[in-house]
Amino acid sequence: MHFGIRYLFYLYLMYRSPFFIVLLLLLFSSCRQYTEFVKSDVTYYVDDENRPHGYLGKSENSVFKVPIEIEILKRENKSTPLGLQISAFGSFDVYWDGVFVGSNGKMAKSGQPEIPGTELTYYQIPEKLAHTGKHIVTVIGTQSKIREANRSIGLKLESFLRLHRAPLIVMSFMNLMAGAFLIAFIYYFFLYINSTRKEAAVLLFGIICLLFFCLLIIEYVKFYIDIPYTHFYTRLQIIGLLTFIISILVPWYFMLQFGFKRKRLFLFLLVLSLLTIYVTYYGHYDYTAIYFSYAMCAASLIIAIDAAIRKIKGGLIVVMGLLASVIVNKYMFYDFGLFIAFTIIVLSMLYLHTIRAKALEEAHNASLLLSSRLQLELVKKNIQPHFLRNTLTSLIDWIEESPQQGVVFIRALADEFDIMNSIAEDTLIPIQQEIKLCQKHLEVMSFRKEVRYNWEEKNIDPSEEIPPAVIHTIIENGITHSLPPKQGGITFCLSFTREKQYKQYTLLTVAKNRNKKKENSSGTGFKYIKARLNESYGSNWEFDSFAVEEGWCTTIKIFDKK
Repeated sequence: MHFGIRYLFYLYLMYRSPFFIVLLLLLFSSCRQYTEFVKSDVTYYVDDENRPHGYLGKSENSVFKVPIEIEILKRENKSTPLGLQISAFGSFDVYWDGVFVGSNGKMAKSGQPEIPGTELTYYQIPEKLAHTGKHIVTVIGTQSKIREANRSIGLKLESFLRLHRAPLIVMSFMNLMAGAFLIAFIYYFFLYINSTRKEAAVLLFGIICLLFFCLLIIEYVKFYIDIPYTHFYTRLQIIGLLTFIISILVPWYFMLQFGFKRKRLFLFLLVLSLLTIYVTYYGHYDYTAIYFSYAMCAASLIIAIDAAIRKIKGGLIVVMGLLASVIVNKYMFYDFGLFIAFTIIVLSMLYLHTIRAKALEEAHNASLLLSSRLQLELVKKNIQPHFLRNTLTSLIDWIEESPQQGVVFIRALADEFDIMNSIAEDTLIPIQQEIKLCQKHLEVMSFRKEVRYNWEEKNIDPSEEIPPAVIHTIIENGITHSLPPKQGGITFCLSFTREKQYKQYTLLTVAKNRNKKKENSSGTGFKYIKARLNESYGSNWEFDSFAVEEGWCTTIKIFDKK
C-alpha cells in the first residue's frame, strides 16, 4: 500500500507537466459529462412571437397579466411529475390552462403593500394537465419595486425532480471548489504570517483563493436562501466587484512569479481596460463579468507567453492552463464554465507556487551549506599553518627576550582563539564581541609585527549585531596592506551611523598604503565578508573599500528590509 503511494508520488515528481495536463483534461471531460446529464427530457415550444412585451412598469398600479402559449412536443419520462420554472420580477400567481399551480410572494392589494417574490421559482404541474399538445401559462401579478427593470418572463419545462436536483448537482461541484479555495486561503494566510520571508506572492495567492471562495458562495447563494427580486441586482453587483478585483490580482500574481517588467504600466493598462468594459456594459452584469474574465485571461496569457519565451520554469504550463480555461469557458454554460476556467487558472497558479517553494527550499539548503562552509573558513582563519608558524616563532623570541611580555602575548593569543571558537557557529554576534575580537587580534599582531596598533571607536551602538569576524577580516587586510609610519603606529577607527533607511559601519585605517589602487574585490577576505553579509541580509547591503588621504577607508552599509 505504502509502496504504491510512494511510487505514484515518484511518478508525479518525474512527470509533473503531463500529470497537470491530464488533470485539466479530466476536469474538462467531467464538465461535459455533467452537461449531458442535465439534458432536458421534455421537448417543447414556446410561442414568443405572440407573447406581449414591455408589459412591466407601464401601468400605474404595476399590475400585469401575461399569457404565454406553450406546446409540449414530447415527454421522455412520464414517471415523474412535470415541472415549470418561472424566472421573473414581481409577486405573482401562476396558472396552467386556467388552473392555479402556485404563487410567488404576495401581490399588492388595496391597503396592503407587496411582499416581493424571488426571481426564480418552481411549480409542479398536475399530471392530468401535463399531456402533450398546446397549453397556456398565465402569470398574473404586481411589480411595485424596480419598475424601470423591464424584464420579460422566462419559462422552462422539465421533470420536476430534475428542476430541483440540477441545482444540487451544480452546488456539489461548486461547494467542493469553494471548500478547496477556503482551505487554500487559510493555509497560505497562516504560511504568510508565520514566515520569516514575507513574500507578497504568497499573500496575494491566499487573497485570490479567498475571493474565489466568496465569488462561488455569492453566485450560488440563491439556491440556499430566498432572495427577493428587489435585491436581485445587489448580488450581481457584488459578483461584478469580486470579478473586477480578481481580474486585477491574478495577472499581478503572474507578474510577481515570472518577474515581469514594467508591472506598473501593465497594471495601469489592465485597470483602464476593465474600467472601459464596466462603462461600456454598465447594467449588463453577465456581459461585464464575462469580459472581465476575458481581459484577465488575455493579460495573464501575455505574461505567461513572455515567461515562456524567456524560458522561465512553469511558463509553458501556465500558457497551456490558460488556453484550456479559455476553451472550457467558450464551450460550456457560462455560470459553470466560468468557475471551471477560474479553477484551472488557480491550479496553474498553485503549480507555479510549488515551483517557487522548491526553489526556496533549494536556496535554503544552499544557504545551510554556505553557513557550514563559512564556519569552517572562520576556524581556518586562525589555525592556518602560515599564521601559526609565524606566531609561534614570534612567541619563542618574546619568551627568550622578555618572559613577562611573552606571557601577555600567550594570554592575548588564547583570548582571541576563545572568542573565535565561541562565535564560529553564530550568524550574527553583538558588535561589542566583534570589537573585543579585533582588539585581541591587534594585541597579538603588535607582538608579532612589533608595531603599535591602536584601536578607536565612535558612536558604537551596543545593541547592534554584525556577522562574525567581518570587521576582524577588514583589520587583517589593513595590517597586510598598510605600512607603519616612522614614528607612532597604525590606528584603526571604527564609527557607526544610522539613517532613516540604512545603518553604516566605517573603518578608517590611518597609515601609509602599500598600494594606492582599490583593493582587489575578488580576494579571499572580501569574498568571506560578502558571503557573510549575503547570508544575514540577502541583497540589502553595500560594501566598499577605497583609498583616502589619511590611509584606507572601508564601509559596510546595511539597508532596512523592505
